[in-house]
Amino acid sequence: MVRRSKEDALATRQQLLDAAEHVFLAQGVAGTSLNDIAVAAGTTRGAIYWHFKDKADLFNAMMDRVAMPMQQALAMVDGAEEADPLPGLKKALRSALRQTVTDPQTRRVFEVATHMVEYVDSLCAVRERHLRVREQWTQRFRHVLLKSAAARGVRLAIPSTAAAHGLHALMDGLVQNWLLEPAAFDLESTGMKAADAFLRGVGLE
Repeated sequence: MVRRSKEDALATRQQLLDAAEHVFLAQGVAGTSLNDIAVAAGTTRGAIYWHFKDKADLFNAMMDRVAMPMQQALAMVDGAEEADPLPGLKKALRSALRQTVTDPQTRRVFEVATHMVEYVDSLCAVRERHLRVREQWTQRFRHVLLKSAAARGVRLAIPSTAAAHGLHALMDGLVQNWLLEPAAFDLESTGMKAADAFLRGVGLE
């Protein structure tokens, strides 16, 4: 019975997160109430508060479901034993772009995160999460770029922190613009060409 109760609780949590994705996308995060999500999930507000502290906590859990695989891929590159981690970084970037294009859930959640969030008071924790994730990505980019430069015996053309922020802004901006109009360009192909050009510009290709 205990195992069954845990399975039921997990299933309810997933229902709530699934519902949140769709309602946030339709109404925006600030314009969605917890009751809206409960109704869409076929549960009660009490069920939401059993699993999540507030709307921001639910939003962050929704993001974690799709962001974690990409963060793990980049963490593997960051901690890899290869002398030159650049090929692994490019592979991780391609994987992230492909996941955005081919996985409906990833695409839906990224669209919510980039186009349907207002940083009002009740969503300060969401802004903090965005800043924290950006910092994690740029720090990993910086580490990989420096390690690759050392392995190749070259010096980066710009400071490593600037290079890391630039690469993050490039990839993040491409995804945001692709989500506005997916038919406008091929995200994976364009993204990798842009990344290659950027890496050549900083002296790594």
